[in-house]
Amino acid sequence: MNGVQRKFFGYEARGAPFGPDDGTVSPWAVMTSLPFAPSIVIKTIRHIIERLEELGRSPYGFVASYNPTYPVTSVNLHAWVSPWILGLNEGPILIMIENYQSELIWKIIRRSSHIVKGLRRAGFRGGWLDQ
Repeated sequence: MNGVQRKFFGYEARGAPFGPDDGTVSPWAVMTSLPFAPSIVIKTIRHIIERLEELGRSPYGFVASYNPTYPVTSVNLHAWVSPWILGLNEGPILIMIENYQSELIWKIIRRSSHIVKGLRRAGFRGGWLDQ
């Protein structure tokens, strides 16, 4: 691509700093960061929504992923768009929107003795676990 050898991946575990990065964006993954970086996420999601308008938006929610750098040769010349729409991706979006607005899910989790005990057994320390 532009004289540079690039490798594109199909269904692949992605993530910084160790996962592969081929330019693929998963809108649902961006949305799940809403409580942690709201200003960045909101701007990014607005851009994705505008971009998906150009790419062809799904009537069911966000497409699973898209890659604006992939050299597409199909009918959609703007980017590669995942042919899959996964309802499973929509659940974390709803949960994190609620956490951003009210922290309801996190408050419920903090009150669950089983979850607290499990986190401590797994070696987690600090933050609300020490309260």
